Amino acid sequence: MTSGGQEDVWAEGEQYERYVGRWSRRVAHEFLDWLRLPEGLHWLDVGCGTGELSRAILERAKADRVVGLDLSEGFLAQARRLSDDRRLRFEPGDAQALSVADGAFDAAVSGLVLNFVPAQEKALREMRRAVRPGGTVALYVWDYAGEMQLIRHFWDAAVALDPEAAGLDEGKRFPICRPEPLGKLFRDAGLEAVETRPIDVPTLFRDFDDYWSPFLGGQGPAPSYCVRLPEAHRAELRERLRSTLPVDADGRISLIARAWAIRSRVPAVAS
Repeated sequence: MTSGGQEDVWAEGEQYERYVGRWSRRVAHEFLDWLRLPEGLHWLDVGCGTGELSRAILERAKADRVVGLDLSEGFLAQARRLSDDRRLRFEPGDAQALSVADGAFDAAVSGLVLNFVPAQEKALREMRRAVRPGGTVALYVWDYAGEMQLIRHFWDAAVALDPEAAGLDEGKRFPICRPEPLGKLFRDAGLEAVETRPIDVPTLFRDFDDYWSPFLGGQGPAPSYCVRLPEAHRAELRERLRSTLPVDADGRISLIARAWAIRSRVPAVAS
């Protein structure tokens, strides 16, 4: 059944919103409340996607300016459509080579992106470079191997039917998405005062179709795998999920999505 040679697709903003964007918005709010940074700062959002975190920074952190960078023109187009605030600017940009001046920002953040960056420590060093001494570098990633339940249920069902699918499972592909390796990565990048915490948000689906249909949008590893399956195999996976997901008496499916958040400080004296 395995589709083989799969590349993750991140291009269509509306499909991403239906898949995990609607849940990542809630994580962004809790993440910013945890950071507790002053109002009026200059922020950099690395891998901004459709701009959920960037817009939350304006709303909850009362930023003076936010620059969002992303490689996907499709995501950037969606981000621009959703906001015309002059304090917010979306531009093409690579996390591994940020096109910003040294120390240009008070804070650099990233939501649900780091595990997809090939050179992760390089990206963190770039975020550190972009932030003034004493400023904040922070991010969050899904807990793919644990309590990001809507994706965990999908891969558990997929692997039960097709053991070769285990190689595509984000829980195995992205071991960085745990507190210990995240903390080590930040410290190795020369950041200090490193702290991690889980952020859990409820993911309530009104019925099975509300859960299943976003996997047909092709955005991200699990949906990319799903849409590449032959129709008969996809139907088999759908029915296995229908029989294994926890369903409430009224037909709703109540899960949680956990993200691991991490924050740190740029040393006051460059090392």
